[in-house]
Amino acid sequence: MTENLELERREFLLQSALGTTGLSMTASTLAQSFNSKAEFSRYQQKRRRELWALLGDLPWQHKPKPAKLRHTEKGDGYTLEHLELDLNGLEPVPALMLIPERRQKKAPGLLYIHWHGGTYPVGKKELLTGQKVLPAYAPVLAEKGIVTLAIDSWCFGERKHAENGSQGEMDAFKKMIWHGQVLYGMMMFDEFRAVDYLVSRPEVDASRVGAFGLSMGATKAWWLAALDPRIKLCVDLCCLTDYEELMKINNLKGHGIYYYVPSLLKHFSTAQINELIVPRAHVSLNGSKDLLTPPAGVERVRDHLMPLYEKYGKAEDCRIELFDCGHEELPEMRRIISDWMDRHLVKNP
Repeated sequence: MTENLELERREFLLQSALGTTGLSMTASTLAQSFNSKAEFSRYQQKRRRELWALLGDLPWQHKPKPAKLRHTEKGDGYTLEHLELDLNGLEPVPALMLIPERRQKKAPGLLYIHWHGGTYPVGKKELLTGQKVLPAYAPVLAEKGIVTLAIDSWCFGERKHAENGSQGEMDAFKKMIWHGQVLYGMMMFDEFRAVDYLVSRPEVDASRVGAFGLSMGATKAWWLAALDPRIKLCVDLCCLTDYEELMKINNLKGHGIYYYVPSLLKHFSTAQINELIVPRAHVSLNGSKDLLTPPAGVERVRDHLMPLYEKYGKAEDCRIELFDCGHEELPEMRRIISDWMDRHLVKNP
């Protein structure tokens, strides 16, 4: 009780300072003000609840039914299960589960989150096919023995219900707003429930689960890691976007309608969402020429997070870096990601 009152007192004092010094002062001061990891953890738990609360009416009351196995097929070094998951009670969620032939008895798990890119028909198949800017990850994950789950996001893949994918996405956003829901919130709810399924699988070591994505998948990966402490490794490519910097360069049009959460900036900056991942492993690789991810914003988030890792965890467990490229994965980026997967998932039983 005393600890809660102390946390509330600190927040009151810093929120009072907000009126004269701005959000950046609060972001840089409050998270570093705690005397112990335990205090910081309690602060994170409270903020996590606040972040969930911004995501609209979510179907927490729904109790998922068992997954349906549609069929299996053999890949190069893995078995691929085609599944239908019941995550939200509103529509079934098609999914792919990649199970490496060579793996530990209790293997690391990964939630692979596909990108947007206007490629509405692709969805979860990106795991197998890749994209023009991202070679397929299925061979990498099979070789490493990482059991991997990928789902179709709302409006993508087999959940693309309109001939014009962009129009279908807009319609979904508008209908949900009318019903008190937020499209991005429903997307994140599905990814969270997908983790429930992933860790329930007998092949998976629930203590070694990561999230990976490029672009929209990257944004969802760091949001998911912020919302869900079960994510032990967050890998995000080309979308650690500071919202204020995005507005400064006048590029709100660069991100789809799904991206926008009502009232978010009244409560959280990008850095404040990402501080909820500390001290868990986080690697974020971005392009300095990527207008979806202004480099000044990447540097701002990095400068906020590194002192937190130094105080509450290990500095080496956070790497946020800019490369001389646009919205794409370079071979050097993949080498870094491979190393982080080895260190934080594969070789960390």
